[in-house]
Amino acid sequence: MNIRTLCLGILSFKEASGYEIKKMVEDGMFSHFIDASYGSIYPALTQMLAEGMVTVRAEEQSGKPDKKVYAITPKGQLALGCAIDVLPRPDKFKSEFLFQVLLMDNLEHDRLAEFYDVRLGELKAELARIRECCTAASLHPGHKFVNGYGQAVIGAAVTYLETMRDEMLAPGSGAHTEAAE
Repeated sequence: MNIRTLCLGILSFKEASGYEIKKMVEDGMFSHFIDASYGSIYPALTQMLAEGMVTVRAEEQSGKPDKKVYAITPKGQLALGCAIDVLPRPDKFKSEFLFQVLLMDNLEHDRLAEFYDVRLGELKAELARIRECCTAASLHPGHKFVNGYGQAVIGAAVTYLETMRDEMLAPGSGAHTEAAE
C-alpha cells in the first residue's frame, strides 16, 4: 500500500485536512496499517488534487490561516477500488523488543525486566485503545473485523508476555546479574 491509497482510504470515510489525516495515521484507526509523514501526505494530496481524485475547500479558522479540507471524488473512489483490489502482501512484523530478548544474554537482568514490563504496558495500552474504538455503535462489518483482529493479536501478545514473565525473568534465564560478574 502507498500513501495515496492510505489517504484515499481515509477520505472515503470522511473529508479531512492533511493534519487530520496525519493524526488518524498516528493515533486513529489507521495507525495499524502504514506510517505516513506530512512530507508524504501533502505531496500525495496535491498530486491527487491535480489528477481529480480529491477536491479541496478552504475552511476559515479563527486567528489562523484557512484550513484545506480534502474530499474524495468519484474518480478517487474508483482509484481506491483499483488500488485495493489486489492480493495483499504478507504482513511484516518487526520488533526491537524481540531482538533484545533474543540477545538477552548481553543485558543486565534488571534492564531486561524493565524492557519487558515497558513492552507489556505498551501492549496493554494499545489493547485498551483498540477496545475503545469498538464502543462506537456505528461500526460496520469491516470495522468490527479489523477491531476484533487487532484485539485478538494484541491480546494474545499480552497473554503470552504475562504467562512467560516469570520464566523469562527467572535467575539463570539468560540475562545476567551484576552479582554474577
